Amino acid sequence: MAQFDLTRINCQYLDRHLTFPLLEFLCGKEIYNQQELLEYILETVNKTNMIDYTMDTRKRLNLSQEMPEELVQRKAEVLATLKQLQNEVAPIMKATDILKNGESMKDSKTFVNALQKDYNFKVEHLESAYKLAKYLYECGNYQESTSYLYFCLIVMSPNDKNYLNVLWGKLAAEILTLNWNTALEDLTRLRDYIDSANFSTIQALQQRTWLIHWSVLVFFNHPKGRDLIIEMFLYKPLYLNAIQTMCPHIMRYLATAVVINRTRRNALKDLIKVIQQESYTYRDPITEFLECLYVNFDFEGARLKLHECQTVILNDFFIVACLNEFVEDARLMIFETFCRIHQCITISMLADKLNMKPNEAECWIVNLIRNARLNAKIDSKLGHVVMGTQPLSPYQQLVEKIDSLSMRSEHLAGLIERKSKQKNQESIDSWKYY
Repeated sequence: MAQFDLTRINCQYLDRHLTFPLLEFLCGKEIYNQQELLEYILETVNKTNMIDYTMDTRKRLNLSQEMPEELVQRKAEVLATLKQLQNEVAPIMKATDILKNGESMKDSKTFVNALQKDYNFKVEHLESAYKLAKYLYECGNYQESTSYLYFCLIVMSPNDKNYLNVLWGKLAAEILTLNWNTALEDLTRLRDYIDSANFSTIQALQQRTWLIHWSVLVFFNHPKGRDLIIEMFLYKPLYLNAIQTMCPHIMRYLATAVVINRTRRNALKDLIKVIQQESYTYRDPITEFLECLYVNFDFEGARLKLHECQTVILNDFFIVACLNEFVEDARLMIFETFCRIHQCITISMLADKLNMKPNEAECWIVNLIRNARLNAKIDSKLGHVVMGTQPLSPYQQLVEKIDSLSMRSEHLAGLIERKSKQKNQESIDSWKYY
């Protein structure tokens, strides 16, 4: 299944430290040569200050049980540099403790005034705190790094040259410490900054492409992520454009989010349009499953693709936890679509389409009818499922139209804003000649 593995592509848009969980995940699979994979991990970790991780990887490669002299020297240098940086920020160490414990000090102006008054705070201290946060991060001490990064966010002006780096660093550290609530807040803060910053078109596209990949880690681990990923990737034109232009492989994760989110079935129509538009640049079993089911109405093809989807998800670090949900909801999609076309269906035929045994399929359909309150009856003697008519409610039709109008309105508003800015810029430029 190496042909469907996206690790190599995804790692191009992730921080070096964020790639380690993905690479370690692959070590437990049989997709690539284990020796080559460990050698690559060693090569990557050597570019950081994580000496213990480097030594552990060397042991796994059977290189040496004792730490080489080079690593011993590097470790001593790392500890010496760390101590020096900690001494530089010593004057504001107490202030960071107050920031952790005092909710009232979380207001930026209040905190800066307190620093200047009580701790003789200087600009040099902020630069030292930034350097220490970055160094702690490179050492793999993400938890402590977040404290100093938060300090920098509170004190720094958004115009500071390091402000954007702090935003990215804080998000990475929160992801690596599995603080998903805080990571979502940092993700939103970073997205707002990117959308409002005065980047060139190419720079903005690059920043959004990186943010899209980092956000997948947050969205599939946060309770609200399944709705937020759809809103951001499908209904925010700037990010949908970034996906279509730079990273169409992200369609896998958007499609997965729509499949496992039963409350957002209205997004299927819009998703299918995008999948069809991008089918010439990217296809995989997950996008092909939706095409088979909702474009070609090829139930046999959908059944085969569902089997392939299970293998793809099982080997994808981002969505492996969604495997059971995906299979369950994909079967539900096949069942619902099949039932719209046929009024009377044999259980054996449904079992075949759902990759299940007839007895399992009958129990699954019974539970589905009970839980979803479908208008259907099962004739166990004949082995038939008889479907009643299920017209779409006026309320549901209205909701779908409103969602579509909302997306179009946002797109038009963004277009008008860009044209207005361009017109104003042209007007300003024309005055330069007078």
